[in-house]
Amino acid sequence: MKIGLFSVIALAVAAIIIAVAGPFHQSGTRAERLEDKSGALAASQSVGSPAIASLGTAGSGASGTAAGASSAASSSAASSAQPAASSAPLVKGGCAVSPHQCGYPDATNTGVPASVKLLRVPGQISRGKGWHYDSRGWVEVDGNGAVLRGLYIPYDLDISASNVTVTDVEVVDTGNGFGISLRHTNNVTISHSAVSSPYASGANRLQVGIKDIYADSVNTVIEYDNIWHTSTAVQISEGLVMGNYIHDMGYTSGDHLDGIASDAGDSHGLTINHNTVFVHFGQTTAVGLFEDFGAQFNCLIENNLIAGGGYALYGGANPGGAPTSNIRVVGNRFARIYSKHSGYYGPFVYFDAHKSSNKWSGNVWDDTGKPLPA
Repeated sequence: MKIGLFSVIALAVAAIIIAVAGPFHQSGTRAERLEDKSGALAASQSVGSPAIASLGTAGSGASGTAAGASSAASSSAASSAQPAASSAPLVKGGCAVSPHQCGYPDATNTGVPASVKLLRVPGQISRGKGWHYDSRGWVEVDGNGAVLRGLYIPYDLDISASNVTVTDVEVVDTGNGFGISLRHTNNVTISHSAVSSPYASGANRLQVGIKDIYADSVNTVIEYDNIWHTSTAVQISEGLVMGNYIHDMGYTSGDHLDGIASDAGDSHGLTINHNTVFVHFGQTTAVGLFEDFGAQFNCLIENNLIAGGGYALYGGANPGGAPTSNIRVVGNRFARIYSKHSGYYGPFVYFDAHKSSNKWSGNVWDDTGKPLPA
């Protein structure tokens, strides 16, 4: 009788593993990236390739739009003390198993707090001081000093003013646009908000969650936001990106998947601090410094929990590109929830450790806490 019970349990476990595991996908990238340039997802990888699976439903597309934000905790929980990279796992199996247990962002401590009641635009409210709903199909913020709070916006949110605060706002959008776009702005803060598409794949996924359109905005703060079903979550080259949960990427054929991406350095500097970024595809990156529009410099990537992509991190020193400077990668945890390398090909690439102003320090494997040298 005991032998029969153990056999049943073993078969059940095997079935669960087969159901959860999926093929490790790979698709095209920008011209100077290392992966396949075709832009099409491979149907499968050869036997022995690391499997990749969905992260589950916490804060993901499975939770829906408002429900994803509603699962978030209060603002005070999101701003709790940030852990430093440890020489040992902070929880069994690593912080990626349950990021909030290590103090990292996840669905429990980012996005719109559950206590906040949202007003739908334009059905319940269509304008406020410094912003209005445009009947052509977006919300425009064109008044300096505008504050948007407690709104549900099923359209693009376009910001062309300065000293703007967006907090406790949920943006739900689809297609080849941008959930929140910044145009020539100064001092915009987007906090405790959610940006997503209802669709995980196909043309209705959202192309970019938050984007600095002309790469000339300054003093931008993107903090404690929950972003999912985008092919790129945050695209910016200056400011502060802190405490965000980026996960369950959206994909359609030809997409390049980036969690947080910078296309060039900026004299104002970019800080990417204490984010959880999971890219559950085997292409491109969780955090990427690229040189599409210029050299990379003045960037601090610190205390993040990252996994996935072709490489979990791109360090900016693209072959044939301009030399990088003042790129500091400090105290990050590289999780192996999708691949034994963190990213499909490896944990990081294109970091110039020989440049004296660049720094690689305190980075570890998430599941073991062992150091990850440059």
